[in-house]
Amino acid sequence: MSTDPHLSFDDHAASYDVDLHRGLALSGETKEYFARGRVARVADRLALLRHPVESVLDYGCGDGSTAPLLGGLLQAGSVTGVDTSGGLLAQAREAYGSESVSFFPLEEAVPDGDHDLAFCNGVFHHIPPRERSLAVGYVWESLRPGAMFAFWENNPWNPGTRWVMSRIPFDRDAITIPPPEGRRLLTAGGFEILATDFMFFFPRFLAWLRPLERHLAGWPLGAQYLILARKPAP
Repeated sequence: MSTDPHLSFDDHAASYDVDLHRGLALSGETKEYFARGRVARVADRLALLRHPVESVLDYGCGDGSTAPLLGGLLQAGSVTGVDTSGGLLAQAREAYGSESVSFFPLEEAVPDGDHDLAFCNGVFHHIPPRERSLAVGYVWESLRPGAMFAFWENNPWNPGTRWVMSRIPFDRDAITIPPPEGRRLLTAGGFEILATDFMFFFPRFLAWLRPLERHLAGWPLGAQYLILARKPAP
């Protein structure tokens, strides 16, 4: 399938964690810190909307490390991860596969329209721009009416984000997506935009300022942003 968020990621599967850690070193944090923050923000948003989640699609799941957070913080009954990197999927199954967590190659996973939430992080900047609408369509077809799409992307308006991406081999040549472009992409795919949140403003040495981040969510300077969108019900 050409809408391939990890077309060459098999080349990086063995060094994925090492490369990511090297890139994130500027922040002083690990990938786990950011992963937990992303899922916790989605959980808070869904709680405000009183949107229960039973089934989650992790689109572009990579090594599967977000699956336990999706199942735990969102209290989801099942998590299905899809990706195109066989190497990363093998790692995901080995580390996180269970009766409630499963992983499949993207080209073999037929959308079933049965998920309450789709989650992705830093996936769409790896998809060629002309093919991104097809990827949005895949997510749309995977969701039931009224379901949510939590779309996380790196914020190219943040200089630190650009610097981090330049240090990560698999992100170095990615084509970033500014927030307005992300909203247009989802809107064109039929989604209703509910919120755009910015997150991760302060590196670890300024961690004492992090309680302020909830008040800064509307400022487009965080290292990443969340677009929370909904597939309208009939």
